[in-house]
Amino acid sequence: MPSSGRHTRTGTEPVTAYSDLRLRWVLSLVFAPLFLLATVFFAIWWGAADSGDSPSPALLGWLTLACAVLTVIAVIDLLVVTRRIRRRRAPSRTPDA
Repeated sequence: MPSSGRHTRTGTEPVTAYSDLRLRWVLSLVFAPLFLLATVFFAIWWGAADSGDSPSPALLGWLTLACAVLTVIAVIDLLVVTRRIRRRRAPSRTPDA
């Protein structure tokens, strides 16, 4: 039985299972700037923190790093989803025989 996709079907997965690209696009569009603002906020707080403060500068550094990583992930997902949406809307490029 030939496969129409990249993977051979095993019979247990739904035939039309697709990721909800619009939802992923909206979530990435909302959370990328939110994580970016949190990164900037924690970085400024981290820079102004003294060693005796609570939360500690080390914890603020980790929070800054975590928000920066989440920002990068959200931006990458936004780019991937945008590319997939455009590819899905583009006409097929099969040559006429």
